[in-house]
Amino acid sequence: MLDNVVDLSRLQFAVTALYHFLFVPLTIGMVWMLVIMEAVWLMTGKQVYQDMTRFWGKLFGINFALGVTTGITMEFQFGTNWAYYSHYVGDIFGTPLAIEGLMAFFLESTMIGLFFFGWERLSRKQHLLVTILMAIGTNLSALWILIANGWMQNPVGAEFSYQTMRMEMTDFAALLLNPDAQAKFVHTVSAGYVTGAMFVLSISSWYLLRGRNVEFARKSFRIAAAFGFASICSVIVLGDESGYTVGEAQQTKLAAIEAMWHTEAAPASFNLLAWPNETRMENDWQLSIPWVMGLIGTRSLSKEIPGIHEIMAQNRLRIQSGMLAVQALETVRRDRQNSAAKAVLEAHKQDLGFGLLLKKYTADVAHATPKMIAAAARDTIPRVAPMFWSFRLMVGMGMAMLLLFGWAFWASLKGNFQHRPRLLKLALYCLPLPWLSCELGWVVAEYGRQPWTIYGVLPTRLSVSTLSVESLYGSLAGFVGFYTVLLVVEMMLMVRFARQGPGSLGTGRYDNETAH
Repeated sequence: MLDNVVDLSRLQFAVTALYHFLFVPLTIGMVWMLVIMEAVWLMTGKQVYQDMTRFWGKLFGINFALGVTTGITMEFQFGTNWAYYSHYVGDIFGTPLAIEGLMAFFLESTMIGLFFFGWERLSRKQHLLVTILMAIGTNLSALWILIANGWMQNPVGAEFSYQTMRMEMTDFAALLLNPDAQAKFVHTVSAGYVTGAMFVLSISSWYLLRGRNVEFARKSFRIAAAFGFASICSVIVLGDESGYTVGEAQQTKLAAIEAMWHTEAAPASFNLLAWPNETRMENDWQLSIPWVMGLIGTRSLSKEIPGIHEIMAQNRLRIQSGMLAVQALETVRRDRQNSAAKAVLEAHKQDLGFGLLLKKYTADVAHATPKMIAAAARDTIPRVAPMFWSFRLMVGMGMAMLLLFGWAFWASLKGNFQHRPRLLKLALYCLPLPWLSCELGWVVAEYGRQPWTIYGVLPTRLSVSTLSVESLYGSLAGFVGFYTVLLVVEMMLMVRFARQGPGSLGTGRYDNETAH
């Protein structure tokens, strides 16, 4: 049972984030499929493509509404649960979030209203433009949020100011073009595209297995197969790029993902399977593939990837340097004119965050013992086993989806996929895979950043608000209960309309309906 504010605050944010991200990937993925379907309707004039746009758009709308509802509370948590975090980096972190709300979300929500209520009021071209702008708004919303998150992973374009006693932005362009943020954006939205494609593919397969709305399902299946195959290939390629940026900016996370306890001679091998022993800080056994990790992580044959023990040794030195920065900062807070303390702070401020790790063990870091420094250095390494297995499960499901979409795309080119029950059943059974892999991806990204809220800058335990354990348990229970109700409502609505199929449009053209 958790008994401290830090762990409970982390758990609460993790729960709300993981709930929220059950809805986000489907929103991101389905919107571009709606663009494709409506564009084909405009080009061919075939009514079935408009019906596809309206039917799948209905499911998209249900999911979008639930996603917005679960997402709103997350932003409030920065003020309620992470007050010092908001004070320390709010001017930087808040900028992309403000732009997202004022620009992307406003565009997205406005276009969604026009999408649903503009069918009889707009021309075909105007409505397609609305759908395209809706898709752009959805992706811009993801972009700005991931720019904010990318800065947490790789805090570029900012530095600490002793005058304001917090981080301040120095280069907005660096924040915007942060390689971690850009790699995270393209990888995340591609994963969303896979989710949308899997959703349409699975439900279309269900119709075909039951011989319902066959022509509607065939065309939906074809679009989903092609879009999904392109998207899963993109996820794999961009995942490699994302891994490379992690290796550049967060070597600790990369070492934990690979259970690499010691630095190997370049190029490093890839641990396909292993059993990490956290106590002994080594693997009890491992199955490795030579050279692969070196090529993925460094794109070279000569650059080494540091192991966990070597990273801890480097971090121990940074903590000792950070101790000087913290002591100098405390002196400057008491005496703003102390030039000697300012010089020390300037010389060591890049390690200030590492010095703050000692606050877990002592209020006065000047009295930190070697044992405390060693413990703080050990804290810089996240638990390896959850990282190692979460990553491999995510990759394994990605490979399974690649095979599925490859088979579906090949069968759609052959034109006989509706007569392949094994393919259709597999597509139906694989429906949960993209959600599971997306959730695991966020576990790797966020859990792997610990013990930092801002990597290398602000420790998590210093970021929280002054709250009671009792209030956190109460709010956590409230969030879990409320979000579970929303999830059940979402699933009930989705299942209801998916079972009814395009007959829910009331056009009189599909099975099990009466024309309205």
